[in-house]
Amino acid sequence: MKILAIDTATDSCSVAVVDSQADTLSEITVVTRQTHSKHIIEIIKKVLSFYNYRNGSGLEISDIAGFAVAKGPGSFTGLRIGVSTAKGLAAGSGKPLVGVSNSDALAFQFPFSPYLICTLIDARKKEVYASRYRFQDGILKKEKDDAVLSPDAAIADLCEPCLFAGNGALFYRKLISEKMGELACFAPSCLNVVRASTIAHLALKRFENNDTDDIAALTPHYIRKSDAELGFGR
Repeated sequence: MKILAIDTATDSCSVAVVDSQADTLSEITVVTRQTHSKHIIEIIKKVLSFYNYRNGSGLEISDIAGFAVAKGPGSFTGLRIGVSTAKGLAAGSGKPLVGVSNSDALAFQFPFSPYLICTLIDARKKEVYASRYRFQDGILKKEKDDAVLSPDAAIADLCEPCLFAGNGALFYRKLISEKMGELACFAPSCLNVVRASTIAHLALKRFENNDTDDIAALTPHYIRKSDAELGFGR
């Protein structure tokens, strides 16, 4: 089973093809301020073409058994692009689709952390999408659901060593360090980007259990209302 996964929730645009053994067959991740709609289709084509390139053969959409997509939280525009692209591919090919939390995927990339994992994804407006996780016996457990908060509020009740991850942790590192001192640990900058292969890995078990999403009903997990819904910019 080959899964094509997409993440466009933040400044990074990531696409990967992963097989049922959780092996990454090909993957491209680009970090850019440009809207992901400008290059998402081209990246998908390249990821498919890179597979088994030494033998001069690539993959077609028809070779993909299912699609996985990061459904948020994250950028409103980015999420719409990724989710709509994945829904279009799934509907057009008749293949199943699974949506995966960006916060879950970000935390999952730190399986050897002995600390509480605090994911902070930039929500703009001086806020972050914050969530908390801990690995127990090798299994990722979510301890606090996603919420949109100021950076101060996101860390206000923390009193144990924590690993902070995500672009929000990068943006507010100084504030976090000042508030938490030696209790704050930070992920290397290269690990603050969610990889599409991680999205695929988290989706694989659901595909194997036929626990897929309704393509028409799957929507981005925004958490916060958009400016249009709040009446800004009118």
